[in-house]
Amino acid sequence: FEDPIFGENCDIGNNVTIENGVIIGKNVKINHGAVVKINCIIGDGSVIGSNTVISNSILGENIYIGSNTSIGQRGFGFFLSKSNIDIYHIGKVLLQSNVSIGSGCTIDRGSFSDTVIGETTYLDNLCHVAHNVEIGSNSAFAAMTGIAGSAKIGNGVLTGGQTGIAGHI
Repeated sequence: FEDPIFGENCDIGNNVTIENGVIIGKNVKINHGAVVKINCIIGDGSVIGSNTVISNSILGENIYIGSNTSIGQRGFGFFLSKSNIDIYHIGKVLLQSNVSIGSGCTIDRGSFSDTVIGETTYLDNLCHVAHNVEIGSNSAFAAMTGIAGSAKIGNGVLTGGQTGIAGHI
């Protein structure tokens, strides 16, 4: 694995961990205590909040991620049987340009495909996006919206607080 690559004018806070193979664009700010795991890409002009963990992810340009957010971790996927079997998650999280993610959100990586959030989409604080979800562009999800696995959501969608979206729809 290669050392991380940093673009010009990056501002990296104290106690930040950036693992091998990471590519960070120019004018990126990563705040204190954040962790960017192996082989992630962070696009130009992005801001990563304190204590945020990013893994298995590709972030476009001008992404904002609030503090204490988790992106790209394994989702809630398993094969239901007498002894439940975990499904290995091989997908990534793809955040297209100009996405804003609030504090305390979780976005799971895909199990067999990628989790995708379209351009100029906003998630308020405390939202959850499960594995394999696809969200179109120019959407906004208010606080505590939960989107279950494999849901496909179009462009221009707005939700109120505490909305639940069923999976596989």
